[in-house]
Order: sequence, then C-alpha cells, then structure tokens
Amino acid sequence: MVTREGSQPASAEQRLKELGIKLPAPPEPFGTYVEAVQTGNLLFLTGMLPTEGHEAKFIGRVGAELDVEAGRKAAHLAALNVLAVARKHLGSLDKVTRIVRLGVSVATSGDVRDQPKVADAASELLQDIFGKEKSPCRLVYGVASLPLGTPVELEVIFEVS
Repeated sequence: MVTREGSQPASAEQRLKELGIKLPAPPEPFGTYVEAVQTGNLLFLTGMLPTEGHEAKFIGRVGAELDVEAGRKAAHLAALNVLAVARKHLGSLDKVTRIVRLGVSVATSGDVRDQPKVADAASELLQDIFGKEKSPCRLVYGVASLPLGTPVELEVIFEVS
C-alpha cells in the first residue's frame, strides 16, 4: 500500500487515480432487483457480471470457449463493475472499511480446475485498490452456467462506515 506523509495509507479513491483506473458506468439490472443493499454497516452487492453497457462483454465457459486468461479478464471487468456500483451507492470508495467476502462463480466445462486463477484477477484488483489489510475471505465455485452466458459472476460484501 502506498503511504503518504505521516504514513497514512493511500485512500481507495486515490489508488484508483494513481493506477489510472477509470471506473465504468455502474451496470443496470438485468431483471427485477437492485444492485446494492445496505443493512447496518454491511453493503451487499448483487451478482456482478463482466458487462459493458447492457450486454455481456465475455460469453462462454473457461475450458471450452474461453481460456483462463480470458476468464481472468472477465473477472477483472466484473470487479470494476463491483467498484462502480459500490461508489454509486456510497458516494466514495473511501467509505469501505473492509471487504468481508468475495464469492466467485466461474462457468467451466469438463475437468477444469483453474477457477482460483480466474478468481485471482478480481482479488488482485480489489487488493490493489483497498490494500492487503482489507482483503476478504473468498469462496470460488465452478458452475455449469451463469446469467447471460458469462464466464464469471462476483458476489461481494463490504463493511462500510
């Protein structure tokens, strides 16, 4: 984590700027639900997909139509959408005090066992923005199919101030 004068860690918003990351527009729902629900100091995000606009940017299963690297790119895009929705709901990512949980579903075919490598792309982006000390516990699933035919879906729970 980059530190500032007085050894304060860089804020999440500052890290985005330093890394040159411009968040996409928050995705619109693909059904009857909301993207984020806050109860107390927990912010639950709906399943985040690798979408741009109102369509899937990646379609297919890892091990069939897509390789692990394409799955990683899809997970990275889904994580950018996570950040965009959290910022929209909170006003600033600096209100995140911890990432509690990251659930990653990876659509795979056959005997694929690289789901953790795909999930790491989302974990790495979140760690780059929030720092290692706010890293979540993680659960990775291999599944047969995901909404819109996407290869990855993220579920995130944030603790917020």
